Amino acid sequence: MRHFALFGAILVLAGPAFAADEKFERSLKMLDPVDRLEQLCDYTAMQAIRKDHPYRPDRAVAGNEPSIKGDTIEAKVGAFRSKKKWYALSYSCTAAPDHLSVTSFRYKIGDEIPEANWSNYGLWD
Repeated sequence: MRHFALFGAILVLAGPAFAADEKFERSLKMLDPVDRLEQLCDYTAMQAIRKDHPYRPDRAVAGNEPSIKGDTIEAKVGAFRSKKKWYALSYSCTAAPDHLSVTSFRYKIGDEIPEANWSNYGLWD
């Protein structure tokens, strides 16, 4: 897997494909294709953030209105939670047609989201 920094964003290019662990993949197979894509990409975001930064995300969400076209999701107002704090997150994620592996992923981490604004993002404690 290769990582490139582009204007503050991190671009992650998977080799053949980034695959989720077996247990998670079984869970994904129970979802409809659109939900599967979003869950896979949220999971990929958490894995990439853990690898590249000191954060320890336990949740990631694509936000209220991600743009989904075919096998690609663009999450412009997403967020991730680390140590009970939420941070802004945007990402672009393309999956294989079965939505069980990621073929390309790039993301950008924003500022911490104040607790007073969590409800605007649909976030929780």
